Amino acid sequence: MKTLIIDDEPLAHEVLLHHSRMHPDIDVVGQCYNAAEALAFLASQQVDLVLLDIHMPVLSGLDMLRVMANRPQVVLCTAYQEHALVGFELDVTDYLLKPVSAERFAQALDKVRRRIGMALPPPEMTSHIVIRVDREDRKVELSKVCCVEAYGNYVKVWLEDGCLLTAATLKHFAETLPETCFVQVHKSFLVNKAWVVAKDTEQLTLRSGQKIKMGKAYRNNVSGLL
Repeated sequence: MKTLIIDDEPLAHEVLLHHSRMHPDIDVVGQCYNAAEALAFLASQQVDLVLLDIHMPVLSGLDMLRVMANRPQVVLCTAYQEHALVGFELDVTDYLLKPVSAERFAQALDKVRRRIGMALPPPEMTSHIVIRVDREDRKVELSKVCCVEAYGNYVKVWLEDGCLLTAATLKHFAETLPETCFVQVHKSFLVNKAWVVAKDTEQLTLRSGQKIKMGKAYRNNVSGLL
């Protein structure tokens, strides 16, 4: 989906760009910092989705919606919840409150996909993920990921030679990683099926030597794993 970000705060752009990189079907084709700039952009290029702030100088996001022709899908991203009713009266797809979480962003994108009849690309076609480590985006090959561990407000992505720490939720990884390759075996762990070399009634052993305890609620997920 060709996506345009419109917000007068550079930090808001960084947050939305970071979340967008976790979704392979999102292509951010433009970034604008006010409504006038955005209207000029949209006059020359068609997009599928607009991520739009409300409080901007001169022309607000809501005023911009009222004058837009051939409006694409719109997700409002704002720090002010009192405009939600007006937003939905203007037929926006979703209304996100800042700071926008990765999980809430993903939910909004699902609504957009349903509206325009798009599905996610087949997960088995995905060979890598992009994760944020400190201030850097890292491309990580899925074949090198042995497991993913919930760690408070972060997630540890374990590789054969160490781990990467990223601000995300395990649920996000469970929804993003291909089910053909990864399985959840505990409330705190997803494992790469290809890395499992042994299992007993209590735990899995990975090729890296790690021992992963299996949760009772996830026993059915590992039946036939070997």
